[in-house]
Amino acid sequence: MSQGQWYPPEWPDRIRALAAGELTAVAPRRAATVMLLRDTAAGPAVHMLRRRASMAFAGGAYAYPGGGVDPRDDDRPVRWAGPPRDVWAARLGVDAASAQAIVCAAVRETYEEAGVLLAGETASTVVSDLSGDDWEADRAALVDRDLSFADFLDRRGLVLRSDLLGAWARWITPEFEPKRYDTWFFVAALPDGQRTRNASTEADHTVWVRPVEAATGYDKGELLMMPPTISTLRSLQPYATVADTLAGAAARELTPVLARARLEAGELVLSWPGHDEFTRRLPAPGTPE
Repeated sequence: MSQGQWYPPEWPDRIRALAAGELTAVAPRRAATVMLLRDTAAGPAVHMLRRRASMAFAGGAYAYPGGGVDPRDDDRPVRWAGPPRDVWAARLGVDAASAQAIVCAAVRETYEEAGVLLAGETASTVVSDLSGDDWEADRAALVDRDLSFADFLDRRGLVLRSDLLGAWARWITPEFEPKRYDTWFFVAALPDGQRTRNASTEADHTVWVRPVEAATGYDKGELLMMPPTISTLRSLQPYATVADTLAGAAARELTPVLARARLEAGELVLSWPGHDEFTRRLPAPGTPE
């Protein structure tokens, strides 16, 4: 296990409790996260934020802007551009209403946490000026859920640009976690004229970093990350430009990745199928560590 792998001290006990039938898995909540990209002379860089050390979940870990779905986005009309909802439903492996809500969450959370908005006045434009107290008031209302994303788009006369997103991966929080998320990862280019900022109350630092540099920091134990973050980060490394990355999204496999705990030769083995670097072995229930 890499020194940079986020591994909470309470996991062993929770894994043993789940294996012993003493813990009931909670249903995962739908979520979305976006890997914002921009080109540099040395290749694409990705926008990452560092969660505050005081956060109960993954404190101090590097991640991407993202968060849970707002159920209000499931079935109400949303001003929309790009592939229709049924196309997104087929791509994401969900029904059309859920697809709309997941894509809305990706765009909304990117605006809430990074100050970047993937929307425009028409299906071929992107808003460039997000300055002003009125924009900040709307962003804060979205964060507080006082304003739905559909109402925000209507108020601003904007359409959500779903064509600016590429679905990249899907990870589900392990069954032994008290809070679980079924998270779709997306890629998107930073729109011309916009810039990122740390707009999240959950983050104390943001950075633009080349995927290979961030992965090196993780391998050295300098950057803390959860398995989905470092895995998706490594998957960005082969691409020479942002355009190449976005083009590659269509071929990405979206089979959900879910950690499994199994009993093997007197040990509990925690593994993420297809991701051997995260495997961890623990003493089996009733076995002293």
